[in-house]
Amino acid sequence: MLHEMLGQCPCSGGGSGSGGDGGNVAVLVALVFGAWLAVRWGWSKWRKEGTVGMGKVIKVAIVVALVAAVGATLLMKKGKPSAGGTSAAVTMPATGLPRLVDLGSTSCVPCKMLTPILEELKKDYAGRLQVEFIDVNATPEAAAPYHIQLIPTQIFFDAAGHEQFRHQGFISKEDILAKWKALGIDLGGAGQ
Repeated sequence: MLHEMLGQCPCSGGGSGSGGDGGNVAVLVALVFGAWLAVRWGWSKWRKEGTVGMGKVIKVAIVVALVAAVGATLLMKKGKPSAGGTSAAVTMPATGLPRLVDLGSTSCVPCKMLTPILEELKKDYAGRLQVEFIDVNATPEAAAPYHIQLIPTQIFFDAAGHEQFRHQGFISKEDILAKWKALGIDLGGAGQ
């Protein structure tokens, strides 16, 4: 399953915000804590044994601290969005309509909560907005081009097929409509 391969639990981390980097934060905290323990261990050894034989202890502490620093740097780079505000901006074929793509699963709780919202958007904004759901477990090859990090992820595309915004986790209908408005895309009222 894609979310398992990505090392993310689909039902945690995303919540109602745009975060979803709970796994990265936990690893970062573990790396920093490990480096701190290594330095503390080296310091206590140095105080007990003095300078005799401390070369090995200091080298081990330095190596552990460096590994933690490199790991933390890689995690921060991985989670940092690009200049466009998304981790991997995607361009899709132009459809003439704005498009909302939701990548999720039929077994994830936030994804299940989004299902009626997506159906309502499809119905209320038919002919003005395309709404698409991709089940990342059933069709991982369809999800691959979107470079998602956890589910659910919603990607907002303009009518020309350019990614405008990406959100991770649950999002309400009101927040979806507000985001379209903030992006300068007028969908009109429901049922028009």
